[in-house]
Amino acid sequence: MIINKIKKVVSDFQKYNIDGYIVPKNDNFFSEYVKHDRLKIISNFSGSAGFAIIFKNKNYLFVDGRYTLQAKRESGKNFKIIEYPNLLPKNLFQNITLGFDPKLFTKAQLQFFFGNRIKLLPIAKNLVDKLQKIKIKIKDNHPYFSLPSVVAGKTHKNKISLVTNILKKNKSDYLFVSAPENVAWLLNIRGSDVPFSPIPNCNCLIGKNKKIFLIAEKHKLRNLINEKKLLNHQIVDPNNFEALLKNLKGKNIIIDSRTCSISSENIINKKFNIKKKVDPCYLLKSKKNPSEIKNMIKSHVEDGVALTKFLFWIKNKSNSNLTELNAEKRLEQFRKKSNNYLYPSFNTISGSGPNGAIIHYRASKKTNRKINKKDIYLCDSGGQYKYGTTDVTRTICFSKPSKKVKRLFTLVLKGHIGVVTSNLNKNKTGHQIDYRARKFLKEYGYDFKHGTGHGVGFYSNVHEGPQSISKNNKVKLEEGMILSNEPGYYEQGKFGIRIENLIFIKRLKKKLFFENLTLAPIDKDLIDYKMLTNDEKDYIFKYHLMVYSKLSSFLSSSEKKWLMSHL
Repeated sequence: MIINKIKKVVSDFQKYNIDGYIVPKNDNFFSEYVKHDRLKIISNFSGSAGFAIIFKNKNYLFVDGRYTLQAKRESGKNFKIIEYPNLLPKNLFQNITLGFDPKLFTKAQLQFFFGNRIKLLPIAKNLVDKLQKIKIKIKDNHPYFSLPSVVAGKTHKNKISLVTNILKKNKSDYLFVSAPENVAWLLNIRGSDVPFSPIPNCNCLIGKNKKIFLIAEKHKLRNLINEKKLLNHQIVDPNNFEALLKNLKGKNIIIDSRTCSISSENIINKKFNIKKKVDPCYLLKSKKNPSEIKNMIKSHVEDGVALTKFLFWIKNKSNSNLTELNAEKRLEQFRKKSNNYLYPSFNTISGSGPNGAIIHYRASKKTNRKINKKDIYLCDSGGQYKYGTTDVTRTICFSKPSKKVKRLFTLVLKGHIGVVTSNLNKNKTGHQIDYRARKFLKEYGYDFKHGTGHGVGFYSNVHEGPQSISKNNKVKLEEGMILSNEPGYYEQGKFGIRIENLIFIKRLKKKLFFENLTLAPIDKDLIDYKMLTNDEKDYIFKYHLMVYSKLSSFLSSSEKKWLMSHL
């Protein structure tokens, strides 16, 4: 029972003289996906972002607009749900003391959410961990591994040179790479420490003299040692991090204030002058090289075959006992037919009718709905392949949709087309493009509570920055960046609509433009063609022609005929 777990946490308040305790979603590596989900343990909330504040008599769960409905459903019984950034703890509370685990927060996070009127007390012992014993299995059968240079496109030595040049320009001796995804990119390594992503949970220290220290558990590094990518003296146990710093020469070190925990920052501060800057690996990593793009294209062909077969199957299925979980399982079976498929890149969203209106819904035995003929069905899914990462959403119907649903779907589609056809020589940031996704919906007084698109990693995290298509992102869009294009519309208690493709930025001579990676038909039965301009109709025709030309050789005759009907 959640209430009993809360009481156990509250029982420690007197010992530390605190009024409340903060429980974040993230672990000490600030990854989106975590194996030990403290927030779910204490609140039952399973979304990928948020935090709770436990008080003696009342509890609060803070989530963004994507998760408001989900949070109410999963945690509303024991928690008051607050949507941020509309309302933050610093706006609600003052003159109280809140305890927190310094390994799980950055100074920037605490300042943004809690300001100066709330006293914050670091507590080394995590108060949630006593509720559930963490069983750490030594994964000797899953050590970290190197990506071949032909796949990565650049050697790790080449990437290290790029970073050390930036260090020298910033007159800094070291960079502490606190984000595991950036360590993975820098050293061309991958692992299996977190769900849905081949990211190794480790940190790295890189010096201006190109010296590298990998801060990780040694039992995971045998492959890297055997291939002499790392020598024994370059491997540092996380418990020996402070001892490593004491023996280093130099004055200045760069840390990223968004992923360097207060605990690590305090250790580093004892030895070095800290410069807080965005880790340069983020931007370098976001601009995919030709080898990475080539592999992503290949992965999307394989994913497109699975998706198209799934869409044909579900659209033509006569079995009336189909459920959200059945559909999710069937899609996974189609993906598994590819020898290069590894596992999902995130929890599949398989939502029919009212469940589709929950933006980041996940079907469970408790919520699983039978998919009815009159339902609008939304499926958002992705895969990790050797070597590539996919993410796609399709919304489909099984009977003639209402005029209202067709109108809304078509407005979302117009926004989707507006994004992918953007003039990138004029609209150079995600902030400038985001309005194109919402423009047609807003003309009817509608909108959606999530960004239009996120950056996507190469055989890495399905969500990565610094680029995105959203109201506040002003990062310059550059050649090689991959983003999602996913406008939507959601009507609480009724249905959800989203159309998502992954797109990448291509250069032809001096012109930059978006090109689709995702290959899967868009449900023509939901489109009101009268609402489309000739250019939009032309786009839909050419997109489906491309899908057909790239996938048809992998399809059965009936699947080909069905796909051809979209032209």
